[in-house]
Amino acid sequence: MGRRGAVATNHPVATAAGLDVLRAGGTAADAAVAVSLALGVVEPHMSGLGGDGFYHHWSASTGRAETYAGTGQAPRAATVDRYRAEGGVPNRGPLSVQTPGKVAGLAALHAAHGGRPWGSLLGAAIEAASEGFAATHALRHFVGENRAHLAADPTSRAIWLPGGQPPAVGDLVVQPALAATLRRLAAAGPEEIFAGAVARDLAADLSDVGSIVAGEDLAAVEARIAPPIGIAWRGFEVRQTPQPSMGFAMLQMLRIIEGFDLAALGWGSAALVHLMVEAKKRAFLDREAEAGRDQPDFAALLSDARAKAHAAAIGDRAAHLPVRAMAEADTTYFCVVDAEGNAVSAIQSINGAFGSGVTAPRTGILLNNRMSYWHLEEGHANRLAPGRRVRHTMNAPMVMKDGKPWMVFGTPGADNQVQVNFQVLVAAAVFGMDPQQALEAPRWTSSQPGQESNYPHGGGEVLTIERGAGEGTIAGLRERGHEVKVVPDLEGACSVEAIRVLDNGVRMAGSDPRRDGWAAAY
Repeated sequence: MGRRGAVATNHPVATAAGLDVLRAGGTAADAAVAVSLALGVVEPHMSGLGGDGFYHHWSASTGRAETYAGTGQAPRAATVDRYRAEGGVPNRGPLSVQTPGKVAGLAALHAAHGGRPWGSLLGAAIEAASEGFAATHALRHFVGENRAHLAADPTSRAIWLPGGQPPAVGDLVVQPALAATLRRLAAAGPEEIFAGAVARDLAADLSDVGSIVAGEDLAAVEARIAPPIGIAWRGFEVRQTPQPSMGFAMLQMLRIIEGFDLAALGWGSAALVHLMVEAKKRAFLDREAEAGRDQPDFAALLSDARAKAHAAAIGDRAAHLPVRAMAEADTTYFCVVDAEGNAVSAIQSINGAFGSGVTAPRTGILLNNRMSYWHLEEGHANRLAPGRRVRHTMNAPMVMKDGKPWMVFGTPGADNQVQVNFQVLVAAAVFGMDPQQALEAPRWTSSQPGQESNYPHGGGEVLTIERGAGEGTIAGLRERGHEVKVVPDLEGACSVEAIRVLDNGVRMAGSDPRRDGWAAAY
């Protein structure tokens, strides 16, 4: 807790980078740049220059909020026929790479709300890449889990599997090519990655490794700037990132349960979990049908009529609701509140852990595998077409009260993101938990057949819940017909970061113990 500023991220090096910027008088947007680029170095399995990001900003001086979507488009050479000839969209390797867009979103955020020069904000990222950072248990786990993908690429293998093995805990991981690229971006500006010398080297890298992303695709990347979407909910305004984010699904879940007496059901009870799971299932039917359209009808999706119809359909038994054709992907979330009260809710990803598994040799950029989110079926809302933006599970919520940020929070976790955010908000807003309590509380995740966002869009009917929910709750869910899978405490999905702003101005930050997260304030 602190009176002036707070940062919560998924890695201590990134949190320290953001806090240093705030202490030096930087804005929340400045700190977000430092955090974002540091995370791409020290948490490479989750995000980086080769991925995408969403940045949701609230301005204390104007009272306005904007979202900055740094999402790349499908390459011009990416067609349905081409990928059908490949037998579908590969989940890894060079043909899974989509045009990266993260830096465009980050640059737009900084241009609008930054106070410090761009180049002054990359120091922590450059230091971590050039001098090395210490490998954690989490990094070692993810390297081991993705050994085959990394070993298939010579550049990735040299960095992440030295001597053929994942780095030991405490080993220094050095990325000299990435450090050189970051120095060039610091000197020349963020546009260098799309239309400068770095872009030319990256295009050459992409061609050499067998990707179909070309220089003209990089040059066409632009940030999408739009106001957030939102709903009024129990005395709060809950805001979310708009299309191409699927954040609207979280808002719809909140609307579906709005008419129920949640406090009477009791936090952690089988009755409450059942209600929330069933609301999630119905929201995901709409998510599948609508997400990816060029102009989703958010007014209809979040209307009273739609919410009441879904709520009325919830019974005492678990419903079997497979989606028409909808994975745990790997992402990172962070949030910042500065001394003036400006706030940033941010999320960024390279999709799967270590993305495509391919590292661009000249630039040291680890490349995403976002192409695996596309659908190939005729008429699908998310059907692949050259130049289109794929839909994203990434979402960056912000909760307002009396016109100011009340809680800034979010999580990585692909299809699990909105449902875990849903639980954290109910815990905090309805049951009065502080951020740390809310994100450490036992959590669940629901899967439906066909739900997975990654190709081939499978999924099973299972409700995964942490053991700490208690035997009574778990038994009650099974009695209601849920197929329950119990996992150990703190081994459920996602990794939430959160900052509450109290009425007296204190910033109260919390960080999820399920990964390497760290919260700090001053």
